[in-house]
Amino acid sequence: MKLILYKLPALLLLLICSAQAQSEMNLSQAIEGTHRSAENKARDRYRNPEETLRFFDVQNTMTVVELSPGAGWYTEILAPYLKDKGMLYAAHFSETAKIPYFIKSLTDFKSKLAANPEIYGAVELTALQPPEFTNIAPEGSCDRALTFRNVHNWMKDGQAEAVFAAAYKALKPGGIFGVVEHRSLPDATLDRQITSGYVSENQVITYAEKAGFKLLEKAEINANPKDTKDHPMGVWTLPPALKLGQQNRAHYLDIGESDRMTLKFIKP
Repeated sequence: MKLILYKLPALLLLLICSAQAQSEMNLSQAIEGTHRSAENKARDRYRNPEETLRFFDVQNTMTVVELSPGAGWYTEILAPYLKDKGMLYAAHFSETAKIPYFIKSLTDFKSKLAANPEIYGAVELTALQPPEFTNIAPEGSCDRALTFRNVHNWMKDGQAEAVFAAAYKALKPGGIFGVVEHRSLPDATLDRQITSGYVSENQVITYAEKAGFKLLEKAEINANPKDTKDHPMGVWTLPPALKLGQQNRAHYLDIGESDRMTLKFIKP
């Protein structure tokens, strides 16, 4: 009996640790989670979330800031992955924004978080809207800053340099800034990049280096060699936008989503 009593605390500790481990989502479980819609999961083959986040070496114990999360496609994966041991900041539009689209996007995102507190209850919402709002996370607090297909929008609004600087400020020394963006042809002009939504790798690297980052590595995880990048409505010709409607729809569906660069930068 004494032996059983002696071992009981250790057994209870083992059971508690086991229960905690089962409650934590690993990356694959977060991607396959039932909280994600079938429509969003269908895009995994183009967006490659597991391979992309592993390339950026995102661990579930890290503090991460997602810049311009939009409707929250990647938030759906990052939030449950980080909620138990890490921290996720979502740097969305400001509540004081004057543009109706910005307000609707933020309102929809907040509704998404509020509707599922078990998944999103620990997400910290911050504002990214230069020049007024650039404190996306406490200075030097983040292990990772991530953004997915947003650089063209920042360029259009004249905010790209300020946003890259905000990411640099939020990261710890040695922190990683992961960028996925629609990739233009190398010789695309700046105006063409802005109007088409396709940005050159050199342009993204220039923004990053000006902010103080160093390029660590490139990956072809999100490449699509079928994308010729010369479409009538730019990147929005392709799915999911399909701006031409039924015109050549089968052709654009066959191409799939855009060719994308995947770049990893470090804050020295």
